Order: sequence, then C-alpha cells, then structure tokens
Amino acid sequence: MAASIYPNFPPTLTQEQSDYLITSLKDWSIANGLAVRPSSAFIPEEVDPSGVLAITAPVTLFPSLFPRACFEEARAIQPAYNELYAAIARDVDWLGDIVKELLEVDDFIARLWAVHLAVEKEGYVQHLSLGLFRSDYMVHVDPSTPSARPQIKQVEFNTIASSFGGLSTQVSLLHKHLLSTSAYPSASPPIITPEYLPSNSSNSSLSLGLATAHKHYGSSKSTPPLPLCIIFIVQSSERNVFDQRHLEYELQNKHSTPTFRLPFSAILSQTSISSSNPSRPLVWTPPHTPSTPYEVSTLYFRAGYSPSDLDSSTSWSARLHLERSAAIKCPSILSHLAGSKKIQQVLATPQSPHLSRFLADPATAERVRSTFAAIYPLDDSAAGRKAKSIAMDPSKSAGYVLKPQREGGGNNVYRSAIPPFLKDLGRDERKWLGHILMELIEPPALRNSILRNGKVESGEVIGELGVYGACLWRQGGEVLENWEAGYLLRTKGSQSEEGGVAAGFGAVDSVCLVDV
Repeated sequence: MAASIYPNFPPTLTQEQSDYLITSLKDWSIANGLAVRPSSAFIPEEVDPSGVLAITAPVTLFPSLFPRACFEEARAIQPAYNELYAAIARDVDWLGDIVKELLEVDDFIARLWAVHLAVEKEGYVQHLSLGLFRSDYMVHVDPSTPSARPQIKQVEFNTIASSFGGLSTQVSLLHKHLLSTSAYPSASPPIITPEYLPSNSSNSSLSLGLATAHKHYGSSKSTPPLPLCIIFIVQSSERNVFDQRHLEYELQNKHSTPTFRLPFSAILSQTSISSSNPSRPLVWTPPHTPSTPYEVSTLYFRAGYSPSDLDSSTSWSARLHLERSAAIKCPSILSHLAGSKKIQQVLATPQSPHLSRFLADPATAERVRSTFAAIYPLDDSAAGRKAKSIAMDPSKSAGYVLKPQREGGGNNVYRSAIPPFLKDLGRDERKWLGHILMELIEPPALRNSILRNGKVESGEVIGELGVYGACLWRQGGEVLENWEAGYLLRTKGSQSEEGGVAAGFGAVDSVCLVDV
C-alpha cells in the first residue's frame, strides 16, 4: 500500500454520534433494500428454516475518498471498453486461437468452447448479444516515484454476472441520506458535501440495457404467438437476491417488462424448444401458472459463471439448450469466453500488439492501454519465462498476484504464497498455463469503517471501483447500443486480499470525490 494522498478522514465520532449514525444506517438499509440474506454462519438454518430473514448488506459507514480525475476517467473510458470486448466476442477466429491454448489445461473453458462449437455446427439463430459489463480498477500510486500522480489500473474485466448494480445505487442514496440527516459531523474545510457525492444510475442503466435487448428481440416467434418475458438465470440459494430484485422491479415497474427468475437447476424442466420451429424460440412454462407460457426474449445470467454451477452433464446440457435458443443472451458463450483472464493477459502483456486489432483509433487504444497493469502468461514465450522467474522467487513475487483463468473470484494467490503454490502444482506445465501473473496495484492508504453482520470494523481499507457498461451488438456486424452504466465501489480491509462482497470479505461503498 502506498502512502496516503488523502485528507484526514473519516472523522472521529463520539459514542452518541456513532449510535445515531449506525441506527440510521441499519434502518434505512432494510427499509430500502440494501440487504442480503444472512449466511448460515451468522444465522444458523435451524433458526431461520424458511429463509425469511434479511440483514443489512456489508456496507461502509462513510463514503470513501476517491480521486476525482480517476473516477471521471474510469467512467469516460467505459464505452471504449464495451467496444473492445464486443469486438473480441465478434472475432471468433481470434478468440478461438486464444481459447485453444487453454483447452488442455482448463476443462471449464474447454467445455464452454464445446458449447459454442455445437451451436455453430447446428447454426446460430440469434445474432444479437447483450453485454452488461463491469471494468474493475484500483487507484495506483507508483511507490518508486515521490511525485507520482494517482491513476487507475484495471484489476479485471467482467463479462458475466457483473453483480451489485442494484445495491450500488442504494448505497449511494444511503450515504446522501446520512449526510442530509446530519449523521456525519461537520468538518472545516468540509470533506463530505452533496456535490462531492455523485449520483449513481447503475440500477436504472443496467435495467435499461435488458429492456433494450427485449425491444430488439422483436415479436414472438412462436405459433401461436406467446407473451414475451426476460428471464434471470439464478443460483438456487442466492444470498444476494435483493441486488437482483432491484433490477427486476425496475424492468417491471418502469419498462412494463415481465421479468422472472429461473434457477439454473430448473432450466431443462421448465423451458423447451420446439423441434418443429426453425427459429428455436425458448418457451418458459411457469410452475405457478402452467397454463400461461412465455417466450423468452432475453436471458440474463446471474449463474453459470463457475464450475460449481456446471458440475454435471445435465447442467452442461442446460447451458447448451439455452445457447441454441433464439433468446438474446447476456452473455453469450462467446462473450463469456472473452472475459477469461487469458484475454486480459494477452491484451495487457507489455508490447502486446493485439489491442489495435479491435480499437482502430490510436488515441482510444492508448487511453485503454494506460489502464493496464502488466500481466504475463506462464508459458514458454519470452514474457512467460520472465514471469516464471519472478513467480518462483519469493523476493520478486512479493509484488505480484497469481490468478486463474476463470471468473468467480476468491481463487487468487498473493505475494510470497505464489512460489509454494506453483511448487505444489508440480512439473506439469499444463497446470501452470491455467494461470496468469499480474503486477500488484499499489493503492494509497485510506481509512473507513465497515458494518458487517451487526459489527463495526474500522481501520485501513482498499477500494476497488467497478464501472458498468451496457452494449448490444450484432454478431458479425455492428454495435447497436453502447453506454456507461453507473458504478460500484467495493471496499475491503487492507489485510483482506479478496474483495468479493457476497463472499464475506468486502463491503459495498460509494465515492466521495476529492481533488488530489
């Protein structure tokens, strides 16, 4: 962690001020759906066998300080990132060449690619794809340069199940509410003011992306015609359900779009594709109203991003079943594959020529490239050999993180733990190829307090800014819609290497802009 570049923050609270702030935060959060289902470790299942309880989502007491220039750059560059990943998903030959390097070392990637090949052989019937993306950054201050300015460096790019868009809007509103009700003590000069707390449109902007795909789907392809709907593919026991519900309710209330939830495990039992209809519309038969089937215009995957969701031949058959249908997928199999860490590594390896293939404007390409942290493969290329020498040296690996290719988080290996981890992999080079080595980002020191499971923890924290994007494109054709779609700030204790809020390490947060 680099030295702090921020003013002294947050303020010290008296006991009375702390009680007022925490009570206000807890009540507002539950009243406004800034909530999660409790884990069984916090509330045992025998206490809540019906799963009716909800608790305040892990959240920061104060908005976290964030450099204004970094925040504005991250949001401004998001349409270019949308364009980049839409172009990668459309360039099947290039994507295939990259993915094929992983087929023998990552069974999950291999089986995703097999789904694409199976549908390609039969023939795709849906050529529109929707991306609800999120590009995650940390503020980086080069510790070797005393006068270094803060800049954003990309942690990862998410193409599937980019979560917390619903809760992000709510936590921004929470912090504004706390400011307006004098829950934050005044300071001189003031640090938290309304103009330093930017609004956050993540919930409405992401919902608009789904509504736009629904509209582009057109009329029913069934005979006779059926009413259209959007389906969220979800995990059966989803603790983060309220985050998803905010998007659903926005679709239903603002866009008048029927929206339903379908557990991944129920795909084959509740949906069908007629063998006699060449358009292959996906028909969902609701268990609660089986006499009123719907045709699915858009599938939004909030499950299916990790091997734990696809752990049987039945689950893989279900994923293939959806991909071959006429529904617009968010994401498609090709978009899912484009989000693998290998793609990020290929783009971000120093002197990589690939970025200009997808971003024709040199200025835009350079702007995107400036956000990359150096990432290396663990192969026999010159860059790979350099990475191996770094990774196996405890003194050099202290500045790096080792990441697996797939989505999901929680599987990274940090610093001095890298050499023994690779040693345990043995001499099988194929296992090494399933990982990439990335330079650690050095964020400036920052403090905040986090409320989690009713307890407040205060101390040094690290923030990770995620900027959402919505993009609709025609496979083999042009981008139809493209916009930046709000933001997420996740904050974790500086001693925690992982930032997944639902996993229990981090908290949802909002930004308080500062000029540094």
